[in-house]
Amino acid sequence: MNLLNKLERKFGRYYISNLMLYIVIGTGIVFAFWFLAPDIPLLSFLSFDRSAIMRGQVWRILSFIFIPENGNPISMVFWLYLYWLIGSSLEDYWGGFRFNVYYFCGVLFAVIGGFITGYATVHYLNLTLFLAIAVINPNMQLLLFFFLPVKMKWLAWIDAAFLIYNFIFTPFMSTRIIILFSMLNFLLFFGGDFFRFIRDKIKYRKIRSSFKNRNR
Repeated sequence: MNLLNKLERKFGRYYISNLMLYIVIGTGIVFAFWFLAPDIPLLSFLSFDRSAIMRGQVWRILSFIFIPENGNPISMVFWLYLYWLIGSSLEDYWGGFRFNVYYFCGVLFAVIGGFITGYATVHYLNLTLFLAIAVINPNMQLLLFFFLPVKMKWLAWIDAAFLIYNFIFTPFMSTRIIILFSMLNFLLFFGGDFFRFIRDKIKYRKIRSSFKNRNR
């Protein structure tokens, strides 16, 4: 975080404002073309493909982040709204520069994982947005499916369980690599806080145990 502070002081004016809005709009446009013209191989043109990138199709390094995660219009509207809400909330909390760093670090690590495994997905990167907002504002409420109020921390626990389950039980090592690399931005931003939390808990238990032993 000291490095991030230095970068922000030096380059803090260079960022994309309302980044998540542009990503949501781009994803929505791709979904519309995909849904209305399924015969056009748009997704295969935008997806991350290591061999195609090595042949010069370098746009795939970024274009894969606009690929929709499902083909249901109602579900897609809900998820795009949710990503915009969470992304804009993180930008309001951190500021535009830090949110850009968080998101594009996630993209960079996903791309590195993609070059190792041959493919990349934005799915796990999007889950790190849920985890980040849950750490920052665990009691933030959102309307699940537009009517059911749910606190963000409960969604984060579901996301964490999903990630752990996929990591442990997937038969593919490539999936484990993709999950691990996609989580690195979250670990970079919050790993120190978790380490200090665990360290303080251990110290507290030691102090409490020694205090009990002294009073016996």
